[in-house]
Amino acid sequence: MRKELKKNRQLYIMCIPAILFLIMFSYIPMAGIWMAFTKYNIKDGIFGSEFVGLQNFKYFFTGSTGMGPKVIYNTLYINFFGLIFGTIVPILIAINFNEVKGKIFKKVTQSAMFFPYFLSWVVVGAIVYAFFSTDTGMVNRMLESSGHDIIRWYAEKKYWKGIIITADVWKWCGYNSIIYMAAMTNFDASLYEAATVDGANRFQRIWYITLPLLKPTVVILTLMSIGRIFFGDFGMIYGIVGNNSLLYDEVAVIDTYVYSAMRSLGFSYTTAIGLFQSVMGLILVTVSNRMAKKINEGEGLF
Repeated sequence: MRKELKKNRQLYIMCIPAILFLIMFSYIPMAGIWMAFTKYNIKDGIFGSEFVGLQNFKYFFTGSTGMGPKVIYNTLYINFFGLIFGTIVPILIAINFNEVKGKIFKKVTQSAMFFPYFLSWVVVGAIVYAFFSTDTGMVNRMLESSGHDIIRWYAEKKYWKGIIITADVWKWCGYNSIIYMAAMTNFDASLYEAATVDGANRFQRIWYITLPLLKPTVVILTLMSIGRIFFGDFGMIYGIVGNNSLLYDEVAVIDTYVYSAMRSLGFSYTTAIGLFQSVMGLILVTVSNRMAKKINEGEGLF
């Protein structure tokens, strides 16, 4: 260890600020996890408050409001389909860009696809409203012009999971496609040349060369996404739906529920929910990583 520290001491010195930041803001605050097992009050503090064991967790799953299982289902549903389509769409975009030969067209379309990444969820919410507003929305105008009845989108629950998933995929697909395109730049061009000589068409080259070579990147990004599958995007839900009480039950995720529950049920209850999210994320990413290493011959996140 002394030899290693001496050899690479400059690199380790450069790591010190990041390590201190990690300890101060990630590890020391872990002491607050104890609140999840107490009935916290400011007077007695974190470690002096009444110990209640798993009572906060029990209330989350079996409480009178019944919101616990509902927000878990909503979070998993939105994140699962967001993960599936958020993987497939960027790969398709990256493959198409990789096949495009016109440099000007390629740069313009890449910039257009990347632009939504820079928009805040508030702006995305305004765009969604422009499409689905009851009176002035583009979708209802198209329905009217084609002889169909208009839909009161912001009063109909059944459409909004799909709308949110679509908005999420649209916002992130350009950014994620850049990652896959960066991976493609390292592919061995001689493989494609050999496949062309052997008579493989474009589709066959994509299916038998591009997709298998992309697999390690897909596995790593998927594993990282699985670790966050119990975490809902607070900004996305509030940016698109806001405080619409008619849609709340349909689109409320764990994070938006924590925000609303903090004011009425306190820090202990919401800390318990946060701990549940973290533990489930750790379990899922560990199990998924082990399965990925077995299926893909050692390919995994760690």
